Amino acid sequence: MRSSTARRAAVLGSTALLLFGPATAIADADPAPGLPVELTLAIARDLKLTADQYLQRADLAQKLAEFAHTARAQFPNSFAGAWLDEAGAPVVALADSPESPTARSAAESAGFTVKPVAKTETALQNEMKAFDDWLRGQPVDIADTVKGFAIDTVNNALAIRLTSVANGLQLPGFIDPQRVVVMPAAVGAEPITPVVDVAGELPRNALGAGDAYAAIGAHSSLRCSLGFNGTDAAGRPVNISAGHCDPDLANAGTPAASAVHELRALDVLGPKVGTFEETSLDNHDYSVIRISDDARARFENNIVRIPNAAPLFITGTATPVVGAPACKSGARTGFSCGVVNAVQQSVEVGTRHMNDSFSMNICALPGDSGGPVVTGTMALGVSSASSVADYPICEIPNLIGPFIGNEPQLFATPINVILDENPTLKVRTK
Repeated sequence: MRSSTARRAAVLGSTALLLFGPATAIADADPAPGLPVELTLAIARDLKLTADQYLQRADLAQKLAEFAHTARAQFPNSFAGAWLDEAGAPVVALADSPESPTARSAAESAGFTVKPVAKTETALQNEMKAFDDWLRGQPVDIADTVKGFAIDTVNNALAIRLTSVANGLQLPGFIDPQRVVVMPAAVGAEPITPVVDVAGELPRNALGAGDAYAAIGAHSSLRCSLGFNGTDAAGRPVNISAGHCDPDLANAGTPAASAVHELRALDVLGPKVGTFEETSLDNHDYSVIRISDDARARFENNIVRIPNAAPLFITGTATPVVGAPACKSGARTGFSCGVVNAVQQSVEVGTRHMNDSFSMNICALPGDSGGPVVTGTMALGVSSASSVADYPICEIPNLIGPFIGNEPQLFATPINVILDENPTLKVRTK
């Protein structure tokens, strides 16, 4: 059995919260080379960007991530975070210290704008640890109202997500009340009852990230979306999806593991294509699906798509960066795009606790869980939970969210976090 239910842990990494949305100018929907038309339309609709602008911003965000990785080591007494602003320009935050002039020169030489701030990333991380320690000592009714916390790099402060403002809630003095956000709790996978089993000879069509599957356990079944296709140490095909999509996580990797079936239109159950080999639910939400021998050829690809449409071909993996464009594919709601607004944050989802997650202003509904999140043509993460899962369609929260100050939020597990925990796994790029 390979199942991880790690205890709740403090998040000590660099985190950020972005409180702005994409620019509002209307963009053309002409597809760029390598992008399917359906994704290009979602980019124009949700981000108001052309396909070329989307690809350029995604590439710039990864260059900024590389600089930030180096700056954390070289300038620990000055570096305070990095992001793309709402115009897509790269920004590096620096606190005053003897190393600031050198750090500023390095950032400006790389083409990045420098923003002076009061606190270093290390100082903000220490505040985050202090808040987590404070939260552990609170009564259950108080602690349960806190559903997430992250460093708001753009505003150089700690941000808190609450489900409500509880009576008597007194947050620590270092928490800025303006950085407290009230939003619904996040929700994950959707239970289903498959209509009919039509298992038999496997169709020859490929299965890729974004296609629907049914996870069949001993006592329940869940509808989810396939994540990125990959390979294990022996080169055998696997699929990397969400851990909460496994209805029987305790049996992952055993003969009693939950079965994975292709799920067709109208919840018609297709053939079995694999089983859950590894399931991680708390701390990091992901699963590794072992593909059946007779279905291997269907997963030997690097595609992301929506049903019955041309695919996006994955070219590598990427690191979440605040302000970077991101798009998800889900079997229920298709392609949707937004902006990364928090990275390496701590989030409560029901009774589980996710660390190192990132979030975007994207609507996703039950059934989209486990599906891919991409930036440019690179794998970014796996969909884990949504703040608007109770709505029947995305048009409702997308319409009313800006007016009530509560835009939809999609939470995801970074693909590189999953690969770091499983060094023999690889995401397919061909």
